[in-house]
Amino acid sequence: MSDACGCGPDEPGLDGEETHEPVRFWQVTEIRAAAIAGVLLLAGFITEWTGGPRAVELGLHAAALLIAGYTFVPSTLKRLAKGKIGVGTLMTIAAVGAVLLGAVGEAAMLAFLFTISEGLEEYAVTRTRRGLRALLSLVPDTATVLRDGREQTVPPAQLRLGDIMIVKPGERLATDGVIRSGRTALDNSAITGESVPVEAGPGDDAFAGAINGTGVLEVEVTAAAEDNSLAKIVRIVEAEQSRKGEAQRLADKIAKPLVPGVMLAAALIALIGGLLGDPLVWIERALVVLVAASPCALAIAVPVTVVAAIGAASKFGVLIKGGAALEELGRIRIVALDKTGTLTRNRPVVIEVTAIGGVTESEVLRVAAALEARSEHPLAQAIIAAAGDVVPAEDAAAVVGAGLTGTVDGIPARLGRPGWLDHGTLASDVERMQSAGATAVLIEHGNVVIGAVAVRDELRPEAREVITGLRRDGYEIAMLTGDNALTAHALAADVGIDTVHADLRPEDKARIVAAMRADRPTAMVGDGVNDAPALATADLGIAMGAMGADVAIETADVALMGEDLRHLPQALGHARRARRIMIQNVGLSLAIITVLMPLALFGVLGLAAVVLVHEVAEIFVIANGVRAGRGSKLAAAPVELPVLAQIGGSRS
Repeated sequence: MSDACGCGPDEPGLDGEETHEPVRFWQVTEIRAAAIAGVLLLAGFITEWTGGPRAVELGLHAAALLIAGYTFVPSTLKRLAKGKIGVGTLMTIAAVGAVLLGAVGEAAMLAFLFTISEGLEEYAVTRTRRGLRALLSLVPDTATVLRDGREQTVPPAQLRLGDIMIVKPGERLATDGVIRSGRTALDNSAITGESVPVEAGPGDDAFAGAINGTGVLEVEVTAAAEDNSLAKIVRIVEAEQSRKGEAQRLADKIAKPLVPGVMLAAALIALIGGLLGDPLVWIERALVVLVAASPCALAIAVPVTVVAAIGAASKFGVLIKGGAALEELGRIRIVALDKTGTLTRNRPVVIEVTAIGGVTESEVLRVAAALEARSEHPLAQAIIAAAGDVVPAEDAAAVVGAGLTGTVDGIPARLGRPGWLDHGTLASDVERMQSAGATAVLIEHGNVVIGAVAVRDELRPEAREVITGLRRDGYEIAMLTGDNALTAHALAADVGIDTVHADLRPEDKARIVAAMRADRPTAMVGDGVNDAPALATADLGIAMGAMGADVAIETADVALMGEDLRHLPQALGHARRARRIMIQNVGLSLAIITVLMPLALFGVLGLAAVVLVHEVAEIFVIANGVRAGRGSKLAAAPVELPVLAQIGGSRS
């Protein structure tokens, strides 16, 4: 929480430290204290209204004051000992002053309402934090592991890297791993927010908390229990929640100087008023002003909203790295999209091979696959899969933004984009491939171009729906790609994107994004690795399909954990709503202070009335902030759209 608040007991931090957190509403210490104090307070007022003994009335009010005050006075004194003042200081001074003036009932009322608001604040924050940590409960209590040739049941904490887990149908994975045998449909909905199970088999990644569908799996452990994907998400979010956004910084800038300023103003009111009029009247008014100007609602206006919104986003597969990222996400007006792996599935296949000069198509594929054998680029995987058995080229090396060089059968060979290699008589074939939405690469062997390979990556089925929705919501959309202009425009036309920047190197993408953000707040959506310069340059970097990708999760401001592009507009809409709530809370908090101070100064409202209005407003701010925790999952039905098959990855 903001230092300016400094209200009740030391607030639970947002940086992931272990704190005692109430599970139910009535387990909050402040709420239980307020309930007891409320009963005593009511009994005291009933005694007063029925003409009961004055001593009984004072005793009941004093007891209520002591019980409620115990929740914030000791921590306030500790802070004062460290030279820190906050809203708790104001409330303590006001309560003590009211008692000295003989208004024990008003002092008890102040402490009672303040304790309720503090309890609601703690419950709101811990509830949303518990929602985030509930992800960890998706990990089962035990795991079946194959050791010494037999199955053993062990706690997840005892799993070691390289262990083989046996995961039966309906069971959850205890940690991250790679499937070694078996095929199934994995339910990742609790992790990525996608309701449709994903087909998985040998070589595919499987994440902690996923539910195995039908087949028995053997999964090799690749992460210890404390380092699995779920634990990583929780750890990062809790650590990043302390990062403050623009609205939070504004609230802090106002709240921090306001506390000592209010104390000084109250002292001047009491001093000057006492010299000009009845000292008791002006001391009382000074105490009322002290309470009226309390900025606790302002100090908690944004943190409660941030914690609630980030916790909710994590439940539908969006990892937001703190309040600054949440606010920036809510400000975005331009969305720049990478092509490969963002608009496309990132699963390219070879659709055509053209050979010239008496060379066979299989020979063209063989040379291409030899050069690509050591590459992890999506194009490489498609060519290798089409070629079958591959003998790697010697001295293979990558030429950034162009292609590959090496030696095949003792003869120099190259593979790369048209323009880097001369397509000669293949010009018409290359243009036809690109116009059909494919990426064309040329193959040279012995300093002679021997053919071309066309690779195409299918467009994501939900891409058109997402782009249409973003444009309807007022976002400007641009596509940035290293692929050629013909291929890029073919895909862009199919999904409805008008602004296309093609043939880009990584530094070109960063330059274009910088120009965009000079106009309006801009987000770059990419894979978190190849698009690193553009992601870093944008106001906000968004990594697509980041589940399990350490670099993407660590470096991006926002990570879409699943492969469904519909998470993008969902995240943008969620952040815009949260930002509106932040602005509402800050505005209301300032309005309350602005209205109450003059009313208190001129005696229109007394201490009890100011306390009631102020604390009710604070409760409203908390409740409004909690609204940001409402999120929704994507529809379970897959999107079916008539789309053209489109491009694969470029070398940039």
